[in-house]
Amino acid sequence: MKNKLKFKKYNTIGKEERVAVDKVMKSGVLSDFFANKNKNFLGGKYVKKFEKDCRKYFNVKHAITVNSWTSGLIAIIGSINVEPGDEIILSPITMSACAASIIHWGCVPIFCDVDEETFNIDPRKIENKISKKTKAIMAIDLFGQPCDMKEIKKICKKYNLTFICDSAQSIGARYMNSFSSTMADVGGYSLNFHKHINTGEGGIIVTNNNRIAKRCQLIRNHAETTIDSNKVDSLNNMVGYNFRLTEIQAAIGIEQLKKLKKIVKKKIDIAYKLNNSLKKLPGIEVPIIKEKRSHVFYSYPMKINDKITKVNRDKIWKMLTLEGIPVNNKIPCIHTLPIFQKQIAYGKKKFPWSINKKYKNLYNKGSLPVAERLSNNSILCLQMWAFDYSSKDINLIIKKFFKVWKKLKLI
Repeated sequence: MKNKLKFKKYNTIGKEERVAVDKVMKSGVLSDFFANKNKNFLGGKYVKKFEKDCRKYFNVKHAITVNSWTSGLIAIIGSINVEPGDEIILSPITMSACAASIIHWGCVPIFCDVDEETFNIDPRKIENKISKKTKAIMAIDLFGQPCDMKEIKKICKKYNLTFICDSAQSIGARYMNSFSSTMADVGGYSLNFHKHINTGEGGIIVTNNNRIAKRCQLIRNHAETTIDSNKVDSLNNMVGYNFRLTEIQAAIGIEQLKKLKKIVKKKIDIAYKLNNSLKKLPGIEVPIIKEKRSHVFYSYPMKINDKITKVNRDKIWKMLTLEGIPVNNKIPCIHTLPIFQKQIAYGKKKFPWSINKKYKNLYNKGSLPVAERLSNNSILCLQMWAFDYSSKDINLIIKKFFKVWKKLKLI
């Protein structure tokens, strides 16, 4: 029978956010966007204040709020002048929205294998995936550690590609002296309810590129209705949506941003405490943090080496779960999902893969051996995003890990 341990649910919403929301409610202005030539085309005072605070915090020229990070990715890809049939390279171990946002514009996701240690896209394998149709590289900062931004940026420059960084899980992380995403041409963060900071749902696009910023702002707010007044250089993909953040969400975001540094520190402190103990257990590989990067531990990813443990990852997952430890063993490679295996998305005629016969066997299982092995056999994640662990909780979690290892006669 499962041993039920009670951990406090992760919740960063406090008095400050409640006071901020109350002010918005009393104003009666819950959203203040207008989809026409108006001073409020870019939103109301709370949206503008939140974006200003984000520009300052992340040290970027532009911060553009959206109602979800999926919306943010759709806006970003539309902003870079893609055409149906263009290709975008990305990692297969990620949320499905990354690839779905590519398909949204009639483009083809091209998956590239991952680095064994960071689980992020492996820059050494990217160039073999580049073709004449490649438009961009989308690097995903998985679990909270930034991708190898320097190397990916070099590749993008060499081939004249747009560098997109999805830092949904790594808000507050740093690569060298820059925040995650800010060295890319464009990137951003999720504000979903289980991220480090949240507005319930939401996202922040960050970029230093004026053109991309303007086009993202247009796509966010019904571009087709304002295209003449905004004088963009191309009508390409100027089909707009309602991707707008509300004044209530922005007011929450303003207060949440103030807490980010403290939240990140706590996550890192917990992770280092786990590292110092769990690294003593045979067959566990604790997270490796690459030089000149910080890891903010949206999740705490371990690798199980079954050659040492003599039992597979899923058996260990089951034993830990029975002890009440919230761990995940389902970290999917999204190229194995039915949408990619059957190549059915918009309509029944296999668009956008029907554009070129070379895509017929594009997503064969076994084509991404490192990612598939990590996903199927190795990665085990402690749910850092779900609970607000105390020091006592972490001591208990460590104790339970050691208990399982003793049952397996590994210590």
